[in-house]
Amino acid sequence: MGITLVTGATGLVGSHLTRQLVERGDTVRVGVRVGSMTEQLDGLDVEQVRADILDRQAMRRALRGVTRVFHVAGLTSLRAGADSHFRVNVDGTRIVMEEALRAGVERAILTSSVAAIGPAPRGKTADESQVFRAGRFGLPYVNAKHEAENEALRIAAHGLPLVIVNPAHVMGRGDVYRSSTELVRRFLRRQIPAYVDGALNVVDAEDVARGHLLADERGALGERYILGNRNFTLDRLFADLGRLSGVEPPAVKLPLPVAIQVAAAAERASDRPVITVGEVKAASLWWAFRSTKAKRELGWKPAHHDDTLVSTIEWYREREPRGLAPAGSRQPMLLRLTGFGVRRVQGLAGVVGG
Repeated sequence: MGITLVTGATGLVGSHLTRQLVERGDTVRVGVRVGSMTEQLDGLDVEQVRADILDRQAMRRALRGVTRVFHVAGLTSLRAGADSHFRVNVDGTRIVMEEALRAGVERAILTSSVAAIGPAPRGKTADESQVFRAGRFGLPYVNAKHEAENEALRIAAHGLPLVIVNPAHVMGRGDVYRSSTELVRRFLRRQIPAYVDGALNVVDAEDVARGHLLADERGALGERYILGNRNFTLDRLFADLGRLSGVEPPAVKLPLPVAIQVAAAAERASDRPVITVGEVKAASLWWAFRSTKAKRELGWKPAHHDDTLVSTIEWYREREPRGLAPAGSRQPMLLRLTGFGVRRVQGLAGVVGG
């Protein structure tokens, strides 16, 4: 077996994937940028090379002798602008895939996202066959991930042996960049004063890494596979986080128009607002999915969803022991009273409307 290259190996999914590739027996090379946080790679028998995915020459050097490439690197922040998302997620994917084709790799696995599929209709679930209609929401991350898939498939049409995996909202241990698990961190810090009606599919980073290996070993070329687990409404997700952490969930659930106005005001008041309009819009969508195809064709079996939430909570409690609310903490009195008032008004509106 030749060399396996992993981009984005220092991130949440990439670090778990790298560890599992080493355990599989691969000779692993990881591309890291200057300033990358490499603590999740400590103790792993891997070759580290300097390679930014936007540097074509560096990627060409990194791909020498490589037979398999897992392109995991990407930008996930909902606060980043469209230019940043398209530069990293689209241009970066094109460079890596074009150089992988040039290098003659035997397999290329692209880490995409369920964002590239788009949210499901409210109250339903989506799968890989759903037509992408999410461009109308104006979310740069969503549009960039969709376009990155198109770029990769275009290159696959020229002979790149490509398989795509679409992880849902990834949680678990090791998110040193505070990307997708930042939701749990903010929950534990009681920094989510209010939320909106939405849904989220949560999956463990270890399971996603296993899904990558299965896609490499069993995935059909040109196909994509959703790697998801439990579909939560935000009501249920926050209730479960509260049950497992001992921290009281947010008390205020706002109608979407009100939440957008609040976020817009927060953006005007600060360069680092507690919430942004883009985050509110994304949270209000129905990110609910089925992983039937991955289970059927890859033999993929995710762990229990409670284990994922617990491991994420424990990791943050170990990492930030003094910054998080202790078990038994309640929301501030003002927020509890506000939540009661909002629910009361909504209840009365329902009675009047009925």
